[in-house]
Amino acid sequence: MFDSVTQLEIFPTELQMRRIDPACNMRRFYRMSIQPDLFGGASLVREWGRIGARGQMMIEPHPDEGRAVTALMKLAAMKKRRGYA
Repeated sequence: MFDSVTQLEIFPTELQMRRIDPACNMRRFYRMSIQPDLFGGASLVREWGRIGARGQMMIEPHPDEGRAVTALMKLAAMKKRRGYA
Protein backbone atom coordinates (compact mmCIF):
# COMPACT_ATOMS: atom_id res chain seq x y z
CA MET A 1 0.00 0.00 0.00
CA PHE A 2 2.66 2.55 1.05
CA ASP A 3 5.73 1.00 -0.56
CA SER A 4 7.53 4.25 -1.29
CA VAL A 5 7.79 6.87 1.40
CA THR A 6 7.14 10.35 0.07
CA GLN A 7 8.49 13.29 2.04
CA LEU A 8 6.33 16.37 1.75
CA GLU A 9 8.26 19.60 1.61
CA ILE A 10 6.97 22.17 4.07
CA PHE A 11 9.60 24.79 3.32
CA PRO A 12 10.58 25.61 -0.25
CA THR A 13 14.14 25.05 -1.45
CA GLU A 14 13.56 26.88 -4.76
CA LEU A 15 11.60 30.03 -5.47
CA GLN A 16 11.06 32.09 -8.63
CA MET A 17 9.45 35.52 -8.51
CA ARG A 18 8.63 38.11 -11.19
CA ARG A 19 7.76 41.78 -11.23
CA ILE A 20 6.20 43.05 -14.45
CA ASP A 21 4.93 46.62 -14.89
CA PRO A 22 4.39 47.61 -18.55
CA ALA A 23 3.79 51.27 -17.63
CA CYS A 24 7.36 51.54 -16.24
CA ASN A 25 8.90 49.15 -18.82
CA MET A 26 9.80 46.86 -15.89
CA ARG A 27 10.27 43.10 -16.40
CA ARG A 28 12.38 41.66 -13.57
CA PHE A 29 12.98 38.22 -12.14
CA TYR A 30 14.35 37.03 -8.81
CA ARG A 31 15.31 33.37 -8.33
CA MET A 32 16.50 31.72 -5.10
CA SER A 33 17.58 28.15 -4.41
CA ILE A 34 19.28 26.26 -1.58
CA GLN A 35 22.23 24.07 -2.56
CA PRO A 36 24.36 21.83 -0.28
CA ASP A 37 28.02 22.78 -0.01
CA LEU A 38 31.12 20.63 0.45
CA PHE A 39 31.48 21.38 4.17
CA GLY A 40 28.13 20.06 5.39
CA GLY A 41 26.35 23.42 5.26
CA ALA A 42 24.03 24.95 2.73
CA SER A 43 24.27 27.92 0.38
CA LEU A 44 21.51 30.28 -0.67
CA VAL A 45 22.00 31.00 -4.37
CA ARG A 46 20.32 34.25 -5.48
CA GLU A 47 19.89 35.32 -9.11
CA TRP A 48 18.20 38.51 -10.31
CA GLY A 49 17.92 40.77 -13.32
CA ARG A 50 15.79 41.71 -16.29
CA ILE A 51 13.73 38.93 -17.88
CA GLY A 52 15.51 37.78 -21.03
CA ALA A 53 18.94 38.99 -19.84
CA ARG A 54 21.66 37.10 -18.00
CA GLY A 55 21.34 38.93 -14.68
CA GLN A 56 23.53 38.71 -11.61
CA MET A 57 24.19 35.97 -9.06
CA MET A 58 25.25 35.89 -5.42
CA ILE A 59 25.98 32.90 -3.15
CA GLU A 60 25.44 33.21 0.62
CA PRO A 61 26.95 30.40 2.74
CA HIS A 62 25.00 29.22 5.82
CA PRO A 63 26.01 26.70 8.51
CA ASP A 64 22.96 24.47 7.96
CA GLU A 65 19.93 24.10 5.70
CA GLY A 66 17.53 25.46 8.33
CA ARG A 67 19.23 28.84 8.43
CA ALA A 68 19.39 28.95 4.64
CA VAL A 69 15.62 28.30 4.45
CA THR A 70 15.03 31.06 7.02
CA ALA A 71 17.07 33.49 4.92
CA LEU A 72 15.14 32.44 1.79
CA MET A 73 11.80 33.04 3.50
CA LYS A 74 12.87 36.49 4.77
CA LEU A 75 14.03 37.52 1.31
CA ALA A 76 10.82 36.22 -0.26
CA ALA A 77 8.72 38.29 2.18
CA MET A 78 10.77 41.40 1.39
CA LYS A 79 10.42 40.87 -2.37
CA LYS A 80 6.64 40.39 -2.04
CA ARG A 81 6.42 43.75 -0.25
CA ARG A 82 8.29 45.30 -3.20
CA GLY A 83 5.78 43.94 -5.72
CA TYR A 84 7.23 40.60 -6.83
CA ALA A 85 4.79 37.72 -7.26
